[in-house]
Amino acid sequence: MKEIATQNFQRVCQAYEILTDENKRTIYDIYGMEGLTSGLELGPKLDKVEEIREELERLRREREQEKVLAQIRSSGSILANLSWPDFLDGDGIMRAMAMASEVQSQISKHTSLVIGGNLAVNADSGGGAATAILRHHISPVSTVEFMGSIGLQSLIGMQTSRQLSAHSNATMGLTMSLRDGSINLSNTWTRQLSETTTGNIQLSLGPESSIGVGWRKKEQKMSASGEIKIGTSSFGATAHYTHFFSSKSHGRIAGTVGSGVLAVEIGGGRKVSKFSTVRMLYSIGIQGLIWKFELHRGGQKLVVPILLSNTLNPVFATGAFIIPVSLYFTLESFVLKPYYLRREKQKALENIKKTQSQVQEARTAAKKAQQLLQNVANRKRTKQQEMNGLVVLKAVYGNQKALSNGRISEETEDEVASQIMDVTVPLNFLVNDSGNLKLHQGVKKSGIMGFCDPCPGEPKQLYVEYTYHGARYEVTVDDYDELLIPQERHKV
Repeated sequence: MKEIATQNFQRVCQAYEILTDENKRTIYDIYGMEGLTSGLELGPKLDKVEEIREELERLRREREQEKVLAQIRSSGSILANLSWPDFLDGDGIMRAMAMASEVQSQISKHTSLVIGGNLAVNADSGGGAATAILRHHISPVSTVEFMGSIGLQSLIGMQTSRQLSAHSNATMGLTMSLRDGSINLSNTWTRQLSETTTGNIQLSLGPESSIGVGWRKKEQKMSASGEIKIGTSSFGATAHYTHFFSSKSHGRIAGTVGSGVLAVEIGGGRKVSKFSTVRMLYSIGIQGLIWKFELHRGGQKLVVPILLSNTLNPVFATGAFIIPVSLYFTLESFVLKPYYLRREKQKALENIKKTQSQVQEARTAAKKAQQLLQNVANRKRTKQQEMNGLVVLKAVYGNQKALSNGRISEETEDEVASQIMDVTVPLNFLVNDSGNLKLHQGVKKSGIMGFCDPCPGEPKQLYVEYTYHGARYEVTVDDYDELLIPQERHKV
């Protein structure tokens, strides 16, 4: 065991060296161990000249892209309003079209410039405007903006924002129209009501004065908002609720009521790639029946509302709702889901082949480390058994798809099932004399002595089955989550 002990003693010395060196610890906190071992402060350890050259080129491209993105951010939207009744009457299918674009550039550390414009065409009329906003951060809690717009709404103005407290913000704005010289004063107060809920009050004084009250709530599985606005010549109320079925799909329902508006909207969307989301909505109200298709990619958005009917025929309304829903679930079941499953499976297999030698070396080192820990782990386990304390019966770490309550699913293929490892010995070794075991939050578990990363690039979990005071417990935690046992809520 001398060679194994020497290797792991070197790991301890290396950890001590990193913790006591401020620069190395900073690199480790940002990039992890790979940042230190590569000599490049980022990326895996490389041996061949070609690999080093490719990695340097990749890092250069990423840094250039990050630098550009940090300096310039763009967003835009295109709205194409279509009408099926107009098309049947021979008047063409396009009712209106609008485009908007905005580019934000960081001039200095505290100052940014936003330049935007919009165009709109409706029947025989149209218009547009160009806008420029200069934003400056006076302090960490205060911001001032100067704005000018030329076109359909020519105006100048300024706005200032300030954080009043840890949970409150206030914004005040003043604008003057260059057409008629009218002045508008606006105030907004925002308050953090709870950890996931915010509320706001808006007051506007001018040619069209109004007051509005709204709230917004956002959690991991849902988001909701509502607003009531009353003006001198109009009123309105809106509300929406979005439920996230998974990280890729969501459902949405919304309602609007006000002066000349009454509509209910229902639909959903799905994330089709890392940066792209598609959404389909169905709206029914006094304006008629409308299908709305949306494509979001990065900061760009394409919205295509299609007016199906100007009247509220119950049979037609039911059909207009059922047809797209049926079409979506058919595509989801027979086209989209099988396609994504095949693509994920192919990526997993490619990743396994690519990292096979790396994983094999890591497994070998982890097994040697477990041999070194075996005697102490056995003594601790025997002691805990005599005390009727904490004994880890089984611990499995690896690909979360291959883990089902700590057991390999029968449907899991061999390639995925091989992406797990037994870590019972290291966890028994980490049990303290008081009969407790703690793995800290935010620390990747593959760095623990006796562990390794059996599936690089894949989400991982740790399953633990243990006994305490004669009772059986089990728990599953994600790779970076805290593990603290024993706990009563883990009891089977």
